[in-house]
Amino acid sequence: MPTLFDTLALGALTIPNRIMMAPMTRGRATREHVPTAMMAEYYAQRASAGLLISEAIGLSRQGLGWPYAPGIWSDEQVEAWKPVTKAVHDKGGRIVAQLWHMGRMTHSALTGEQPVSSSATATPGDAYTYHGKKPYEIARPLELEEIPGIIADYVHASHQAISVGFDGVQIHAANGQLIDQFLRDNSNFRTDAYGGSIANRLRLLVEVTQATADAIGADRTSVRLSPNGETYGVDDSDPTPLFEAVAAALDSIGIAFLELKEASPKGTFVSTDVPRQSPMMRPYFRGALVLNSDYDLARAQADLDSGLADAISFGRPFLANPDLVRRLQDRAPLNPTREETLYTQGAEGYTDYPALDDEIAVA
Repeated sequence: MPTLFDTLALGALTIPNRIMMAPMTRGRATREHVPTAMMAEYYAQRASAGLLISEAIGLSRQGLGWPYAPGIWSDEQVEAWKPVTKAVHDKGGRIVAQLWHMGRMTHSALTGEQPVSSSATATPGDAYTYHGKKPYEIARPLELEEIPGIIADYVHASHQAISVGFDGVQIHAANGQLIDQFLRDNSNFRTDAYGGSIANRLRLLVEVTQATADAIGADRTSVRLSPNGETYGVDDSDPTPLFEAVAAALDSIGIAFLELKEASPKGTFVSTDVPRQSPMMRPYFRGALVLNSDYDLARAQADLDSGLADAISFGRPFLANPDLVRRLQDRAPLNPTREETLYTQGAEGYTDYPALDDEIAVA
């Protein structure tokens, strides 16, 4: 059986190990959502990952509702991504761009317009804005004639990502974002071709994925899902048949890989008693399956050994350990994450985590 340190073919890419960096919003861009030099350093520090999945990148002003998160719709944003991908490639790494439309999780204080979603619903809780937390607003349902424009935004962002040096894209369809709002039945009450049946609710995901694959190649296209339980108020009453159908549909498109953000009763990001959906989805998706869920080395290798996963993506361990691959290989201790600096705008808790060589030099 393969180990975490063996190579893996992912569509157009062959990655040198099966330890991937999961996408993580960090809030180090400008107020105009332009990437910064600090971001290039951050990703280059972690280039030993088999594959870096970027933080979520807004594909349009309408879809980006997180302060200081990067976008890829303006000329300035596009140009600023070039040093980031170059820095990763100069270190021998590979990086794909995760494309983001937040749907009802945006706020008019950031976008200048009412949020959009599958239906007239609101995310529970408060949104982060430049003026502090504000209650999430009720979204307006996307009109049928608007949906082709949303799909076109994904295609345009995919072209832009490839043009600036990303090695592929990942469609963010997880964590209660726009596509997830269409997928699951407690947030989608539509009665048209995008609501009701499972086939209808997965239509937007399939159309976005197929259009992206047609634009840049299925071998450079991937998708992220969170099939387990509730996330930001989005949930489904019967997730297994839904996500089995999603897995089969994505398999037919032939995407490079599918990443699943799983959850457990004591998960860091999401806690749930809903059983893991990956064992049910695995028979329906024959491509590379990447799992993400508070993994340590032993659990990660066990899921590779069983054939359930082909690779594992690590989130916060990679945030705090730029040389995570080496640390796992050497069974070295891991730096703890500094929670208070997760979304601040400075280098502290971002590019100042020490690598093993730094710690040895200090000692």
